[in-house]
Amino acid sequence: MNSARSRGVALVTGASSGIGAVYAERLAARGFDVLLVARDQERLESAAGKLREAYGVQVEVLKADLTQKDDVLKLEQRLRGDSSISLLVNNAGVAADGLLANADPDQLERMIQLNVTAVTRLAAAAAAGFTKAGRGTIINIASVVALFPERFNATYSASKAYVLSLTQSLNAELDGTNVKVQAVLPGVTRTEIWERSGIDASAIPAEMVMEAGEMVDAALAGLDQGELVTIPSLPDAGEWQAFVAARLVMAPNLSRRAAANRYK
Repeated sequence: MNSARSRGVALVTGASSGIGAVYAERLAARGFDVLLVARDQERLESAAGKLREAYGVQVEVLKADLTQKDDVLKLEQRLRGDSSISLLVNNAGVAADGLLANADPDQLERMIQLNVTAVTRLAAAAAAGFTKAGRGTIINIASVVALFPERFNATYSASKAYVLSLTQSLNAELDGTNVKVQAVLPGVTRTEIWERSGIDASAIPAEMVMEAGEMVDAALAGLDQGELVTIPSLPDAGEWQAFVAARLVMAPNLSRRAAANRYK
C-alpha cells in the first residue's frame, strides 16, 4: 500500500472516532496513505470509504484490540517490517473515573495495557523501522494531566505522564537518526472517551473543552514547527520553556554522593 504521490503510510491507532479519526483525515489531506487501526470494523470501513473518496489516497483498515497482546504483536510486526509506513500516531487510549482505592484492578490493568504497554511496544517498533529507513515520525498522544496529576484520576494521569516521559527519552535516543518524535498534550477534548469512562463531560465548563479538529490542527502545526512537546491550548509557549528550564536547573543535583544538608 503506497501510491505514487504518497508521503508514505500513516498508521493511526484509535482511528474510528475522535482524535484518531481527525488525524487520519488531516494526514490523508496532506498526501499520506492511511492505515486505520481500531476495534470497530464497521466504523473503520465507513471512515476508510470517506477518506478514499475525498482525498484519493489508499486506505487500509485493521481491526485490532490493543488491550490484547496478540493484536499488539501483529501491529508491532507490521511496523517493524513494512517500510512504507513513515508515520505513527499512537492515539488509542482510555480514561477512567473514580478514586484509585475504589477502582476495579482489572479495569486499571486494561488501561495500563492500552495507555502504556501498547504505546511503548508500538513506539519501539516504529523507532526500529524508521531508524532503519532513515526517516519517520512518531506522534504520541499524552495529556495535560501529565503536568497536573492532582486534577484527575490517578492511574490515567500516571499513564499519560509515562507517555510524556517516554517521548522525551525516545527523542534523545533518536537524535541524529532523522526520525522525528512529538508528544501532544491535549486538555479536555470533545470525544467519546468521556462517555466510555463514565465521566459526565457536560459538567466541564465549556471554555475548557476543545473540539477535536482544532486540537489536531494545532498539534500538526506544532509538529511542523519542530516542537517535541505540543500543548495545544497553552497561549504562552514561554511557560512550557520555563517549566523545562526549571527541571534542567535541578539536573546536576539530582544524583550526588551525599544527602542534602536538610536531611542531616
